[in-house]
Amino acid sequence: MQGVHSNLKNIYTSKPTSNVHVSPHQTDLRFLANMDSSRGQNGIQSLLAAEQEAQQIVNAARNAKLARLKQAKEEAEREVAEFRAQMEADFQRKLTETSGDSGANVKRLEKETDAKIQHLKTEAERISSDVVEMLLKHVTTVRC
Repeated sequence: MQGVHSNLKNIYTSKPTSNVHVSPHQTDLRFLANMDSSRGQNGIQSLLAAEQEAQQIVNAARNAKLARLKQAKEEAEREVAEFRAQMEADFQRKLTETSGDSGANVKRLEKETDAKIQHLKTEAERISSDVVEMLLKHVTTVRC
């Protein structure tokens, strides 16, 4: 095919001289070469147009993707802000629950502490005689 194409070009581009006879076959070949060249130019133009259209489609898709990413980022930031506000509200509520009645907490802790101290005193009185007896036994016993 390459050879035929180059032959067509050579026939088309060669200038006929007055002493050279051009056959009808050569005239047809020149016409075909001219059509082939015209088709090539049209093909190049259509390829360029298709390339530009493809570039526009790619740019539109890129812009749409960037817009979606921006929207997703804004939604995520909004959700994070809502979550942070909710967590802060929960923290403040718990803080007021535990420290709001600190006087009551102090009184409750004092009562619990007094009760534990009293329990330890009663246990110490109950077992003190046993402890003293055990200590005296160990101190007075001689081992050999």
